Amino acid sequence: MSEIRLFVTSTEKQVEAVLDVMSTIFEDEDFAIATMEIDEKRDVWEASVYMMADEEESARVRLVEALAADFSHLPIEREVLPDIDWIAKSLEGLAPVRAGRFVVHGSHDRDKVRTGEIAIEIDAGQAFGTGHHGTTAGCLEVLASVAHTRQVRNVLDLGTGSGVLAIAAWKLLHVPVLATDIDPIATRVASENARRNGVVTGMTFATAPGFHSTAFSANDPFDLIIANILARPLMKMAPQLVANLAPGGSVILSGILAEQRWKVLAAYNGQRLKHVRTIWRNGWVTIHLTK
Repeated sequence: MSEIRLFVTSTEKQVEAVLDVMSTIFEDEDFAIATMEIDEKRDVWEASVYMMADEEESARVRLVEALAADFSHLPIEREVLPDIDWIAKSLEGLAPVRAGRFVVHGSHDRDKVRTGEIAIEIDAGQAFGTGHHGTTAGCLEVLASVAHTRQVRNVLDLGTGSGVLAIAAWKLLHVPVLATDIDPIATRVASENARRNGVVTGMTFATAPGFHSTAFSANDPFDLIIANILARPLMKMAPQLVANLAPGGSVILSGILAEQRWKVLAAYNGQRLKHVRTIWRNGWVTIHLTK
């Protein structure tokens, strides 16, 4: 079955607002949502949502309704994507990524790991997160700094994707790690990647759509929670996330466009978390807060 991309084209500022709308209406589903710069000089951007062909009609109706109030002037365009593993294809030949003590590499680059580096091997696959995206790299950098400043006894990787952050946390800290995702495919891929990286004990993987899952209550409170998702879901889950955080614990948040950082910070300041540091990478930010 073909995959469909529905998208709108506008300026960076308007596309960011459209992305917020898309995040709101599709946040509880496994549709991929993204923005892309098309022409820097002309300030042309696209906001896209991806789905399978049999989901298009319903998704389009909801998108049209959601955009009607403020963005009815932006036509919703459609693209049928060829049946190609675009994730694997787009990442072919990418060099290893270094962030802090970590190096994330494909299996073809094992010989490029340097002495003293913490190597994480992730090949392109079905789940998001190879370390090349600014959000993942930012989380790795903050993770390394957190390990130097406070004791961490257990970790939650919320929205684990490929498992790269969960694996990094285990390799750096050697403490129990719970890795969850709403997508069962991501959970399976993350578990497979952990085994590929030699992690056979100390990590738990669970498909969990929300904090009501027993996977959280069986392991909380957490000294460190890493959540690389999107800004709107992060804001919505702030009370529950903080409730599962141990006193003195750290939170690493990412998947946040630079312009969205103030809204996310406000949501977590409202839960009495203290801002420690913000890292900027390629238009995205990673935020470190403590309880």
